[in-house]
Amino acid sequence: MKIVEPWIKVELFDGKKIMRRIERACRTCYRSESKMSEDSYKNLLKNCITRGHESVLEHEKITVRLYCDIGVYKDLTRHRFGSFSIESTRYCSYDKDKYGNEIKCINPSYIEDEEIYNVWKKAMEEMEKNYMKMKELNATTDMCRLILPHSTAAEVTMTANIREWKHILELRTTAHVHPAIRQLLIPLLKYFKEQMPEIFDSVEFDENFDQKYYAKLEIEDF
Repeated sequence: MKIVEPWIKVELFDGKKIMRRIERACRTCYRSESKMSEDSYKNLLKNCITRGHESVLEHEKITVRLYCDIGVYKDLTRHRFGSFSIESTRYCSYDKDKYGNEIKCINPSYIEDEEIYNVWKKAMEEMEKNYMKMKELNATTDMCRLILPHSTAAEVTMTANIREWKHILELRTTAHVHPAIRQLLIPLLKYFKEQMPEIFDSVEFDENFDQKYYAKLEIEDF
């Protein structure tokens, strides 16, 4: 059993271009395309969001890749307007060389009590031992996945339009949300705030969540 850290990778995008394309789509409503200038999107988008006219944000989308535990993606897939491609525990047989002959579990670093953490770690080690034993007994991967816990690490590709990202980040970065989700989505929200402040600046998040738990965020150019 290997303990690994979560991460989030964001496709390379130009926030200003996204916002200008949204502005162009929005101006169709008023046939005011002639009023577009280098920075005209700023006031227009702020006004749209203030008035609740956020449907225009649906014209653009962003894709991210997550390395998270099963519990995280179970919660995220409840958002109906996202698209998800997820590592399948039905077909990924973790006793194979391709997976390092081991099960990877996301590190719950936010569990600061050493005794509690060690109980979790022991449970994960026992789970892997039983998974491999089932494989030795010729159990199918379908059968073996039944004992995989929420801590099991998995890769997820997730795509959502800008409006849905705003909605998800409004809901999933507050103090009421599981820390495993906050450690992934707060860094993403902060990055979106940097790239598209006119859209995401109004989104509040749990600022008391310790940054030492933040997942590593990388930009992918693909």
